[in-house]
Amino acid sequence: MLATHLQFAPGPGHDFFAAVPAASAVFLLRGPDPASEPYVTKTANLRRRLERLLSPPDEHSRRLNLRDRVHSIEYSLTGSDFESAFLLYQVLRLAFPKSYDKRLRLRFPPLAKLHLENEFPRASITTRLGRFTSGNLYYGPFPSRPIAEKFINDVLDFFLIRRCVEDLHPDPNHPGCVYSEMKMCLAPCFKGCTRDEYRDEVIRVEDFLSTRGESLKRQISADRNRASESLAFEQAAALHARLEKLTPILQQMPEPVRRIDRMRALIIQPSAQPETVALFRVDAGAIAGPAIFPLSAAEHAKSQSMEARIQSALDALLPARPASLMEHMEHLAILKRWCYRGTRKGEIFFANGKDELPMRQIVRAIARVYKGESSPTPPPESPQPMQLL
Repeated sequence: MLATHLQFAPGPGHDFFAAVPAASAVFLLRGPDPASEPYVTKTANLRRRLERLLSPPDEHSRRLNLRDRVHSIEYSLTGSDFESAFLLYQVLRLAFPKSYDKRLRLRFPPLAKLHLENEFPRASITTRLGRFTSGNLYYGPFPSRPIAEKFINDVLDFFLIRRCVEDLHPDPNHPGCVYSEMKMCLAPCFKGCTRDEYRDEVIRVEDFLSTRGESLKRQISADRNRASESLAFEQAAALHARLEKLTPILQQMPEPVRRIDRMRALIIQPSAQPETVALFRVDAGAIAGPAIFPLSAAEHAKSQSMEARIQSALDALLPARPASLMEHMEHLAILKRWCYRGTRKGEIFFANGKDELPMRQIVRAIARVYKGESSPTPPPESPQPMQLL
């Protein structure tokens, strides 16, 4: 997995460290005993870190020194912290299959779960990803549980599905709850609706989350315009107020939050190789890569457009296939950790509802990432003004 292998046997007068790059890398140190545990970590300067670990120790220093224990060195250069973190995860997973999770300290991201396997589906927040074949839907990753809970509670104010957690057995004698009294729930608990009516409302919630709120926004806008055209000004004003209430909720929905089983994205990162960038593909939250993408086309590909070259590179990079749900959640945790960093290098682009990536934006982003420029921040979207006849 690590590209370069060196034997550590510096002799007198031989400057072993001069041959080691002073660059970002993930490295592994092995001892002469194959049964001994390796030393694995990442560093921003490989030469400096190895000099610190393997140089002759100072007599009174307490600094960790492995000079007498290391027999070989393995390393791969990396172009970004994201690449280093993902490669370190892969190496630790192989080197320490029973304890890598404790070494990495990965926190599984909060997800919004739509319990579609339930007779009367509901929404909740979880950090456990289930199998997509179960019928349940998962949306995320969110940066924190409080943000996820606030978002889902605000969203449910626009719909009439239940918020109780128990399995329901509809009975006309059921007392109901405060949400049914406030007309904020269809009240399936006391047969306040039919199963088909409740299922239709759940489909509306699913459409909202899957389209990042666009389905409800379009519906309210269309209803408002129809009310305006029919001179129902009070109804139009009420719908406009509802749209204004929805807008800040959509704005607080983080960009990485997607329906997990349909999530498809491209991450662009700096590369350790000159005149290139590193591409990572994300499929259903699982990360694959890097694919090294040269900025200049090879001789046989000079007739291709930049978009076609990017698509060819992505097609050649097979999607990741996590062997278990745990591995899948770990990929999501790595993605979430990078996406929500205050200062992050690189850019990410998500596919739209037609599973299409914004290639023109990606071409410009590759140039920005290569030059080390930050991505432009789009202005916040504001609700369209109400138009009355």
